[in-house]
Amino acid sequence: MDTITIRLAQFSDAKNIAAFNQAMALETEGKALLSQVILAGVHGLLENPSQGFYIVAEVKSKVVGCLMITQEWSDWRNGVFWWLQSVYVEPDYRRRGIYRRMYEFIKELANCEDNVCGFRLYVEQDNKVAQETYSALGMRQLPYLIFEASKPQKT
Repeated sequence: MDTITIRLAQFSDAKNIAAFNQAMALETEGKALLSQVILAGVHGLLENPSQGFYIVAEVKSKVVGCLMITQEWSDWRNGVFWWLQSVYVEPDYRRRGIYRRMYEFIKELANCEDNVCGFRLYVEQDNKVAQETYSALGMRQLPYLIFEASKPQKT
C-alpha cells in the first residue's frame, strides 16, 4: 500500500475538492452540481475558516480524497459537534483505509480543541458500504431524520 498523507486543505486544492463534490453528488444522489457554484462554495469556506475547513488525502502527491468539517453548537453539551460532510474518495482508492486515516486525523485535531464534544455525519440511506465503514469506526446511527427547506432564490 502506498503511503497516505492527510493534511489540511489549501486554496490550491479547491478545484480538486469541487470536482470531488460534483462526483459525489452525481454518484450518491444523481445530482449535477454547477461547476461555478460549487467552486465558489469551496472558496467561500477556505476564505472563512470560522465556518469550517477541509482536509485532503494524498497518495504519491496526488489528492485522492477529501472531507469537510462544519460546526454545530450544542447547548445540551456546551460544546460543538464537528459535522463530517462532503466525504469523497476516488473510486480507485476506496477500501484502502483512506477514510479511516482522514477520520483519525480529524479526531486528533479535535483532541486539541477543548470545545469539540463529538462528531456527526449524514449518509445517503441506501449507501450501505459507507454506513458499514462508519459503524466499524465506532459511530452509531441516531434516531433522527433530517428535514430541509431551501430559502427562495432572489430574482
